[in-house]
Parts: sequence; structure tokens; C-alpha cells
Amino acid sequence: MHTEITPTEQADRLAIRERVDAYAHCADRRDAEGQKSLFTEDTHFVVYMDGQDSEPTQVLDGREALTPVFDDLNRYQVTMHFNGQNTVALDDDRATGESYCIAHHLFTDNGERKLMIAWLRYGDTFVKLDGAWLFAERNLYVDWTETRPSHS
Repeated sequence: MHTEITPTEQADRLAIRERVDAYAHCADRRDAEGQKSLFTEDTHFVVYMDGQDSEPTQVLDGREALTPVFDDLNRYQVTMHFNGQNTVALDDDRATGESYCIAHHLFTDNGERKLMIAWLRYGDTFVKLDGAWLFAERNLYVDWTETRPSHS
């Protein structure tokens, strides 16, 4: 069934998708400050390294608590986060959503070039503050990873 989407809803959906994409862009550019600016001051960020049904491996509260997580990407020579499908449910100035991402991480281990690929899902809560959508909560689910030799 097709429903009419209002211009406001279109703008909100686009702004939220741009937040998701900006998160990946900042990660790949090692722009931790830019990445943190996408979150509310009192944000809640939870990492589940073994997927959705696992216990959290990391729970971070507040924007500044995100610094070490984003800085941890510096151990890789390069990364590329490729965002896939994204769903959003809007409720006035709040929204929830889920997005998929395949993240590529290139590194060298004992002189051997390797590629770690992570299949990720994010469960998000967004809030609209002063006209801008921000992450209020981000749950990162690492569904699985694979590490393999990488040849140039």
C-alpha cells in the first residue's frame, strides 16, 4: 500500500540518512570530532561484538566517551564503510531506525597485509534538536567478521 509522504517527512528521512552516511564518512576520514558532533551530548552508545543476542561488550554514555572508540580506528591503515539498507520510523522530533553496513579494515600483521571485513547493523534512536537530527542512542551489532590475506 502506497502512502503519501509529506515534504517534511521527506526532509527528515533524508537528514537522518545523511547522518548515517556522515558517521561512516567521518570514520573513514578519521574525523573523530566530526563523528562525535553527530551525537547528542548525553548519547548512549552500545557495542555488541557477537551480534544482537549477545551481552554488550562496551557501553558508553555521553559524547566525549566516544573519543576512544573512534580513535581506535587509527590502528587500521585504511577503512571503508559501505552503507546498505536503512529503515526509519518517524515520531515527531524522535525517530528509530536500523541500518546495515559492511566495513572493510586494511592492516598489516607480522608483515602480511590483511583485510578484516565486518558485517554490521546499527539500531538507532534519533532526536531533532534545533532543527538538526542527531544520534541519541546507537547500538552497534557485529553480526560476523572475516579476516583474510589482502593482495595489492
